Amino acid sequence: MNATIGLRRKTCLAAAMFVLGLSGCASSFDLKPVESVPFIERAVTQVENDVRVTAAVPDKKETRELFGLSLYKKDVQPVWIEIENMTDHPVGFLPFSVDADYHTPLEIASLTRGDKKRQEAEKQLFRNSVNMWIAPGDTRSGFIFTNADEGTKAFNVDLFSDERNWAFTFFIQVPGLAVDHYDVDFRSIYAEDEMTDFTDSKAFIAALAELPCCVVDSKGQNKGDPLNIVIIGDPQDIYYAVIRAGWDETETVTAASGWKTAASFFTGGAYRYSPVSSLYLFGRKQDVALQRIRENIHERNHFRLWLAPMTFNGQTVWVGQISRDIGVRFTRKTITTHKIDPDVDETREFLIENLAYNQVLEKFAYVGGVGAAPIDEPRRNLTGDPYFTDGLRVVMWISSDLTDLNDIEYVGWITP
Repeated sequence: MNATIGLRRKTCLAAAMFVLGLSGCASSFDLKPVESVPFIERAVTQVENDVRVTAAVPDKKETRELFGLSLYKKDVQPVWIEIENMTDHPVGFLPFSVDADYHTPLEIASLTRGDKKRQEAEKQLFRNSVNMWIAPGDTRSGFIFTNADEGTKAFNVDLFSDERNWAFTFFIQVPGLAVDHYDVDFRSIYAEDEMTDFTDSKAFIAALAELPCCVVDSKGQNKGDPLNIVIIGDPQDIYYAVIRAGWDETETVTAASGWKTAASFFTGGAYRYSPVSSLYLFGRKQDVALQRIRENIHERNHFRLWLAPMTFNGQTVWVGQISRDIGVRFTRKTITTHKIDPDVDETREFLIENLAYNQVLEKFAYVGGVGAAPIDEPRRNLTGDPYFTDGLRVVMWISSDLTDLNDIEYVGWITP
């Protein structure tokens, strides 16, 4: 009898909680002012020909605070944009330029529970979306709901009028992802007397050819993948170029990133920021690691870069290694490791094409230094994977000025 009464009490309590829950879901939707949330302090502003565009991206916690919704769990990332039209003509905004697969405000409102709350969300989110037209002298602001990116958020804001077009590109760091190169102090890697500035092409070619052929392990005893790329340019231009070309940053090795990597490994998911193993050059592990995920974590292109102790005509020089993961295999040392495509030259050429099609490659050349390894006599990397190569490394000049495919210069130092 007592058990029955207790069960009824629990049932009534559960019912009461359910009703309270429904009433809570039906409460009014309250979108906080952007000025009250810290993300707006990270806003970036660009001005060009009487148009000012400001953009900011809230992180997971800030998004929850702004909207009362865990949008990142739905793979949705809001981007706040403000456009000030200082011209004498109406200016049009193309949301498609920010994210071709953006979510509409009413889609986001549909994530709320309860009719009243959803209706209130629809009104507020609709009112706080960026209007497509900005009148002369007017300023409009609001949110575009994009697909989520961690680390650096890269996007365009394209505008147009009867007089001209505008194309703004933003690269905004969003807190939350522990990226491997954020803590690297590049200025302190080399002392001033350790750097050599080459102005003569022949001397520079010789210096590049004399660099080690390959990466090594932490003890410097065993050779691994070939050092087959050299990148020249302003560090910020290079960073923006690879982000623009679709490369993702790499997360540091932590317990959290380890769990995400393991989950992706067993489910076959695509963990875009998966940590990579450390390879060594100049007595240290890579300064920067980037990757392009493909269908899943087992298939990706990744490359590592080291700041070199040299400059060419005053420009920074980076040396790197690029390879294509094509699967996973088991080993005695690490249990599992990625298997690379043996044709490492193909992946080298992929990077040239990738940067060229994204209009960030100014010119390119080839130099020696890797050493040839024919397909019937391949060399092996640190995990035992075979690879073959023509023995060359590609040298690429990166620029912030967009370069059309037809205008890319081929510097004929060595012809493959």
